[in-house]
Amino acid sequence: MKDFSYITNSHPSFVENLYKDFLKDPNSIDPELKKFFEGFDFAVSNNSAVTSTPNTASTNTDSIDWGRELKIYRLILGYRNKGHLLSTTNPIRPRKDRGANLELSFFGLTENDLDQTFQAGNLIGLGTTTLRNILAYLQKIYASEVGIEFKYISDQDKIDWLVREVEHNFSNPLPLNKKKRVLEKLNEGVMFEKFLHTKFIGQKRFSLEGGENTITALDTIINTAANNDVQEVVIGMAHRGRLNVLANILGKTYEQIFSEFEGTGSIDQTMGSGDVKYHMGFGSNLKTFDGKDINLKLMPNPSHLEAVDPVVIGFARAKADILYNSVYNKILPILIHGDASLAGQGIVYEVLQMSKLKGYYTGGTIHFVINNQIGFTTDFDDARSGDYCTSIAAMVQAPVLHVNGDDAEAVVKCAEIATRYRQEFNSDIFIDMVCYRKHGHNEGDDPKYTQPKLYALIDTHPNPREVYVKYLLENGEADAQDLAKEMEKKFWADLQERLDEVKQKPLPYNYQQ
Repeated sequence: MKDFSYITNSHPSFVENLYKDFLKDPNSIDPELKKFFEGFDFAVSNNSAVTSTPNTASTNTDSIDWGRELKIYRLILGYRNKGHLLSTTNPIRPRKDRGANLELSFFGLTENDLDQTFQAGNLIGLGTTTLRNILAYLQKIYASEVGIEFKYISDQDKIDWLVREVEHNFSNPLPLNKKKRVLEKLNEGVMFEKFLHTKFIGQKRFSLEGGENTITALDTIINTAANNDVQEVVIGMAHRGRLNVLANILGKTYEQIFSEFEGTGSIDQTMGSGDVKYHMGFGSNLKTFDGKDINLKLMPNPSHLEAVDPVVIGFARAKADILYNSVYNKILPILIHGDASLAGQGIVYEVLQMSKLKGYYTGGTIHFVINNQIGFTTDFDDARSGDYCTSIAAMVQAPVLHVNGDDAEAVVKCAEIATRYRQEFNSDIFIDMVCYRKHGHNEGDDPKYTQPKLYALIDTHPNPREVYVKYLLENGEADAQDLAKEMEKKFWADLQERLDEVKQKPLPYNYQQ
C-alpha cells in the first residue's frame, strides 16, 4: 500500500488529470488511486454533487479539493498499514512507542480540520463526514483491541478481503447466542484451572490462567471451520494450557484427567509407553456449537517446544492426500505457539518456509500464539529483535491479527476471520493473542523474584471471565452477573462430583484414541 505523499504536494490540476484518465480507462492508473477515485464516484452518485461522465469531468471536479481529500486517503492507508502499532492489545501494561507516525501533522492536517467534511469518508463506508468521525472510526477498527498487520502482502485480493472483513466485522456486536457461548467457554476455562489449583496444590499442570480466551478462540475456530466444509482439525501445542484444551475443546472427560492427578489412571499404551499428563495426545468426534460433526486430533508433544509442528503439518498433508483426494479445505491444521518459542525456535522457520512448497503444502495453517510476554524468566525485550514475536509471518506474507487477550469478543472475531481467510485463500494466518501468565513457568515457580514489577500488576488483574462479565454489564446485559454465578456454581459442583467419583471408585480409564 502506497501513501501518495508525492501527490498531495502536487498541483491540483495533476490530480484532476489523473481523475480524467481514470474516467477514460480505470485500469490505466495505479490500483490504489483507482480505489480512491472509485470511492469518489460512489460519493458523487449518492450525493448528486457531480456526475461521473468524461465529457463533464473538468467541470464536475472543480468543487473537489483533491489535495485535502488525498490527505484523508493517506490517513486511511496509514491506519490500515500501521494502526497495529498503536493498538491497545496488551491487557497488563502500556505498549512501547513503535514509531507509527499517524499523527495528523504527518499527513498535513491539523486539529482545525477535525470538523471539516470530506468525501473520502466513503472509502471506509461512512459517507461524506467529518475528519473527527473518520479518525474515530479508524482508531476503533485498526488501533484498539485488535491490530491487523498485512502491509507486506502483495496479493491485492487478499488485502481487499481482509480490509472488507475487518472493517465490517469489528464494528458489529456479537449476537446474544454467541455472547452466551463465549461466557460458557470462558467459565469452563477459568473455573477448570481454579479447580485444579485448589484441589491439586503444587502439582505441575502448566496452567492457562491469564490466557483462558484460548479456549474461546479454539471453540470459535472449530465451529467456523465446520461451517466452511472442514471435516477434521489437527492441533499441535506445547504443555501450556494443554489440559484445559483436552478437557474443554476435545472433550477428554474430567474424570480421566483427575485420575491422572490422583495416579489411578491406566494409560492405553498402544501409542507408546506413556508420558506426563500435559504431553498426551487425544482424539474425538464432536458436534460443534452449530450442530456440525467434526473430528478433532491433538497430537502428542514432548517437552521440546515447537517439535510437534512438522508432525502436525505432515499428518494433515497425509490425511488430505489419502482420505480427501488432496482437497485441503477438508482438514485444518492449527499450531498453538508460545511467544518465546515462536521467535526463538528454528524449527518454526523451517516449517513455515516450506508451507508453500508443492511437496509440503497443506492449504494453510492457523497459527495461534498464546503471547504471555515471557519465556520462562526471559522478558520479550531480551528474547527477540523484531517488534513482534510473529515477525516471521512476513516471510510467507501471512497476515497477523494482534488481539488483546482480555477482550473475549475481539478474540472471537479474530478467530472467525482467520478461519474464513484460511478457507478462502488456503494460506497461513496468525492470531497473536497478547495475554499474561498468572503463575510461574510451572506451579512450583515464584515469578516475583525475576519479574517483580510485572507480577505486581498481574496479581491485581481480574481474570478474563471477570473482565467479560463486567463488559456485558456495562453494555446492557443486566443478567450477566447472575448467569455467570449460576454457571460457576453448576460447573464447580459438576467437577467436584466427578473428582469424588474418581477418589471413591478408581477405574482403569483408557482414554487415548
